[in-house]
Amino acid sequence: MINADPQELAKFGELAHRWWDPESEFKPLHQINPLRLNWVDQLAALAGKQVLDVGCGGGILADSMARRGAVVLGIDLSTKPLRVAELHALEAQTQGVRYREVAVEALAAEQPASFDVVTCMEMLEHVPDPASVVRACATLVRPGGWVFFSTLNRNLKSFMLAIVGAEYLLRMLPKGTHEYQKFLRPSELAEACRGSGLEIVAMRGLSYNPLTQTYSLGADTDVNYLMACQRPMDV
Repeated sequence: MINADPQELAKFGELAHRWWDPESEFKPLHQINPLRLNWVDQLAALAGKQVLDVGCGGGILADSMARRGAVVLGIDLSTKPLRVAELHALEAQTQGVRYREVAVEALAAEQPASFDVVTCMEMLEHVPDPASVVRACATLVRPGGWVFFSTLNRNLKSFMLAIVGAEYLLRMLPKGTHEYQKFLRPSELAEACRGSGLEIVAMRGLSYNPLTQTYSLGADTDVNYLMACQRPMDV
């Protein structure tokens, strides 16, 4: 069994041609990407690192990490976004990035401890078994390496802002982008990380200001949050 929801893959596949349009349904990803990129780079120093981007979609984060000097492999199970990512890399002449259609669990069995940095952003809330993804990411990173996750908290505030607000009122995202029951509380993600042998190093919240229409990183993890982990060095 592949740890993916066919409806989720189809949903993003149908929008693939709009992935690199900064005014499209993917505008929020374009807006938050500099924030998450800088945070990852500050902690993990991307230049020269072997990096895996899990659930890379059309390659917004993967491409930007390659432009910071990393050697990046982006993986996804949705074919159309991967083709869009590859085309963008050709058109933009981005060096050091490649893409592959493979499940993270399959890659973990194939290439354990092969990456200095693993990122898994805005993906866990779209898969049937997020803990399986966390375990695979922990397997893929080298001892001493970094694993970064971002996802949505599960509470009334996140339901009101991420679904009612973003999808129905502000129409920042297509209706049905998220399912509330798939959101993960930080405690649940932390438990999955520790259970996979990862040590949690830092956590940041990602907030949106509708008045200025800008995002910022801070201490508020009530809605969107990012978690940085490390795999301990082997003794």
